[in-house]
Amino acid sequence: MADLNAVKQALREQRIETPSWAFGNSGTRFKVFAQAGVPRTPEEKIADAATVHRFTGVAPSVALHIPWDKVGDYSKLSDFAAENGIRLGAINTNVFQDDDYKLGSVTNPDPAVRRKATDHLLEAVDIMDQTGSRDLKLWFSDGLNYPGQDDLRLRQDRLAAALREAYDRLSGDQRILLEYKLFEPAFYATDVPDWGTSYAHCVELGPKATVCIDTGHHAPGTNIEFIVSFLLRQGKLGAFDFNSRFYADDDLMAGAADPFQLFRIMYEIVRADALTPEYGINFMLDQCHNIEAKIPAIIRSVMNVQEATAKALLVDRDALFAAQAAGDVLEANGILMDAYNTDVRPLLRGGPRGERARPGPDRGVPAQRLPGEDRGRAGRRAAGRLGRLSSHPWRSTAP
Repeated sequence: MADLNAVKQALREQRIETPSWAFGNSGTRFKVFAQAGVPRTPEEKIADAATVHRFTGVAPSVALHIPWDKVGDYSKLSDFAAENGIRLGAINTNVFQDDDYKLGSVTNPDPAVRRKATDHLLEAVDIMDQTGSRDLKLWFSDGLNYPGQDDLRLRQDRLAAALREAYDRLSGDQRILLEYKLFEPAFYATDVPDWGTSYAHCVELGPKATVCIDTGHHAPGTNIEFIVSFLLRQGKLGAFDFNSRFYADDDLMAGAADPFQLFRIMYEIVRADALTPEYGINFMLDQCHNIEAKIPAIIRSVMNVQEATAKALLVDRDALFAAQAAGDVLEANGILMDAYNTDVRPLLRGGPRGERARPGPDRGVPAQRLPGEDRGRAGRRAAGRLGRLSSHPWRSTAP
């Protein structure tokens, strides 16, 4: 049986990183629906991230995306984050929004474009030196739409060369997180399409390169927890980008589409004793809140990850291992399902259902009610309004 005090302590110590871009306006290729009060500057994004941490107690860092969050003085920006009670996290690069990258960035057939893209990776490491960030997160949209468009093997050589140059620029505890994505914007071939490609490049680079798993970047039906287990065994799992998907890279709230999958993923983390910050995995959100209010959606995402983690921590592993060793299929599955079907919300609230908002005062966070927390009719009306958390009315929406 799980020790509830140990479960609570593990949940208190859990760390989930929020993405700066999730607080701003976003949309699809059809339309961006602007929301009132969204942040206009990196400082305002940091302030919103600090609000999430104030309500959850487990989101003390915010990832930046360059050049979306470009400023003149990153040391000053880091000080601003500290004044707001959080810190700057992973630095994300952007080599997909420039006209020069139409045929790829670091794998482009034009050496001048490859140089431009690689220089941006090096610029990101320079920023890490100023912010004190550990993680350089790399996602490449590079790929092909048609057979014969470019040489598949040469593109892997170009990718390896750019990664090596960025890797060699790292210092101290800095590391590369190499993300992968099955398709989009390329449709015939993506240069880093799956975890195996990312893993192979990371092994070639060395111990400071690890794989980042975005939960929305797989083919339908992919067993993501197997990937998690394999990479943990190899010591090459560096980070998650948590989100939900129904079809492709939907970037919906973590745990919204398939909470059972999120539980299965977190069980593999717990089973490997890899939940603590000291283990080194960066548990990040990577989402776009196109139609829902930003801050409440991110708070809910953090809470969903915590719920999945709590259930994973409740798995009776001794009983599970015994059932597995005995070949008792139904018992083993039943033990896992018992944990998943446990209502852990009272545990996370720190008191009776609806008495106080998560995470409760026992985590050092003042008791505060969240919109819709009581789940009643009045709560549903409050969730519709989203009052004080949905926007900052003092921020002008004018450019």
